[in-house]
Amino acid sequence: MEANNDQHISSAFDKDLRQIEDLVVTMGGLVETQIEEAAEVLTTRDLERGERLIASDKRVDEIEQEIDSLVVRLIALRQPTAGDLRSVLAALKVAADLERIGDYAKNIAKRTKVLAQVEPVGSSAKSIRRMCLMVRQMVKDVLDAYLTRDLASAADIRLRDEEVDQVHNNLFRALLTYMLEDPRNITPCMHLLFIAKNVERMGDHTTSVAEQITYLVTGELPDEERPKGDTTSTTLIEHQDSV
Repeated sequence: MEANNDQHISSAFDKDLRQIEDLVVTMGGLVETQIEEAAEVLTTRDLERGERLIASDKRVDEIEQEIDSLVVRLIALRQPTAGDLRSVLAALKVAADLERIGDYAKNIAKRTKVLAQVEPVGSSAKSIRRMCLMVRQMVKDVLDAYLTRDLASAADIRLRDEEVDQVHNNLFRALLTYMLEDPRNITPCMHLLFIAKNVERMGDHTTSVAEQITYLVTGELPDEERPKGDTTSTTLIEHQDSV
């Protein structure tokens, strides 16, 4: 009789966990769309599309709140231990990372309102679009790895974040140069710098999801330090006076 009761509890837990993980995946799909939309809004300067993107973030926030409530309920009712508890906590952390990525995408749409009022600065919008599409693919792949508990894919995604950092580094230097060359570029370039940093942070949160997969499967976070290629905090651009 006790064995049947344990089996019933386990089945109920699995059902509740599947509901939570389904919501995480739904949330991830919305965030993927937000990233792609942010890239298009920036390059096309379509402000109506930007407003729709900003409004869509409300649904992402609602799903995260629903996940939070379900996790609290699951822990209270099922009292999971060991691996089961890791699954619940990982879902909670993944949802939080996805919510932050969505916030960054929304912020890009907000800053585009200012950029739409000035002339484009070089090919910076295209470079940021490239960064966005790289991160969007990382989000898609990390969600697949989360569902399949794929450690190898999770490790690969952590490494791919360095590519995003490298594009960010190059863009950072280019935008600083534009500002030095012409003070009229300062306002748009500052907004572009913030946008590029938002995308770089999206990549960081995606690698955080990858690390949660390692925690979920092994019970430990990755031993090695997260690879970071972002050098913008130490970049020095020297202004050379014309002779």
